[in-house]
Amino acid sequence: MLRILLAAGLLAGAVPAPASAQQREAWQAPTLSITRYDEDWSDLADAEKRAHHWTGPLKHIPLGDDSWVTTGIELRARSENYQNNLWGGADAPDDSYLWLRALPYADLHVGKVRAFVQPILAYAIGVSPSASPIDQTRADLLQGFGEVDLGPVTLRAGRQMLSLGTERLVGTRYGPNVPLAFDGARADVTIGRAKISLLNMRPVQPGPGSFDDATSDAKALWGAYTTLPELDIYYLGYRNRLAHFGGQAGREVRHSIGLRSHGARGDWHWNVEGAAQFGHFEGQRISAWTLGTEVGHSFPTLPFAPDATLRVNVVSGDSKAGDGKLGTFNALFPKGKYFGELSPVGPTNIVSVNPRVSGTFGGGVSFSLAAMAYWRYSIADGVYDIPGNLIREANGSKARFIGKEAEATIACQATPEWELSASLSAFAPGAFIKETGPAKTITMLGLESNFRF
Repeated sequence: MLRILLAAGLLAGAVPAPASAQQREAWQAPTLSITRYDEDWSDLADAEKRAHHWTGPLKHIPLGDDSWVTTGIELRARSENYQNNLWGGADAPDDSYLWLRALPYADLHVGKVRAFVQPILAYAIGVSPSASPIDQTRADLLQGFGEVDLGPVTLRAGRQMLSLGTERLVGTRYGPNVPLAFDGARADVTIGRAKISLLNMRPVQPGPGSFDDATSDAKALWGAYTTLPELDIYYLGYRNRLAHFGGQAGREVRHSIGLRSHGARGDWHWNVEGAAQFGHFEGQRISAWTLGTEVGHSFPTLPFAPDATLRVNVVSGDSKAGDGKLGTFNALFPKGKYFGELSPVGPTNIVSVNPRVSGTFGGGVSFSLAAMAYWRYSIADGVYDIPGNLIREANGSKARFIGKEAEATIACQATPEWELSASLSAFAPGAFIKETGPAKTITMLGLESNFRF
């Protein structure tokens, strides 16, 4: 976790960042928000406040009485350099490539009506054997929706990114080059201190060419996500007509019920989330679950103002093939870099332990040091990547230990809008990987420049 300076805080009248926003994951945006539509620049209607920073006149452009436009952009260049990807078993185990993307946006407000548009330009250079739609989508529409504010109810329809909780089940996939968006409708209902988001969505499937992104006809997401102070409660429904589990393909209908407790008391902070899943897949009954815990303590008076955090995740796998019950957890649409900058394994059939220390050198320079260890939850099930694809079958191995990982990151907030960062990661294989295929140590060097306002 890296401590950052939010550019919004430099503009008088900008919404102050909550305490939880003072720390971030490596996958999160260096400034402002990821979804961008969550930013509120209405206080910059005051011309004097807009003059406090050079971006002010671009964040609030008056058009008339009670109407204005907010504009902004992200320009990101990211280089990733792998050796022995997937422990030497990938099609291109040694790969070095460059991701380039631009995300401009315009947010029009007219009274209680709003229109938000964000195109994307995303290109990849050097990806072997070829760039996937997550690496490159060229020119397309990332977000475009209309919204009406009816007081306690806000209605939104169109293409939009979703970020629910800490993105364990529904996230923006911000880390890779092409973020994830959904087509559909959302209603946000405010009742006292509770906010209920009602969703009916289909994910957008990026295409390799320009203007060929399309709504998925195989996958659907619906449900209700309720946020209260320090507590989230949710139900998410999911359907996939082209699901794959254990070498079998078919239709999957899955329901997730979850509870998340999070907050801070003094120098302590926590984030604990559990979810149970049920449903059916090709005649099999689904019974899966996950529990993720995070407890941390900051030491603001010590040198470098360190923050120490321990995360433990347990995610179910399938205990026995052919028993009519599927125990493999489905993380649905999780964040793009789940366990860190180098994330060859995803949140399925896994037990992970992740201690992490972050801090600041001052002058806008921050650092993070982390270690990870991974085991299979069920020895009858294999190892999966973040999207949920099986990347290493069980093959009769009784070993649980997948491997251990170390990661160091450093970031420099050169200006409120521009961040430079670097990460170095290594993943040493454990007994299970050694018994079931190629077993070399994965290394990854990531370099990134991100300019956003």
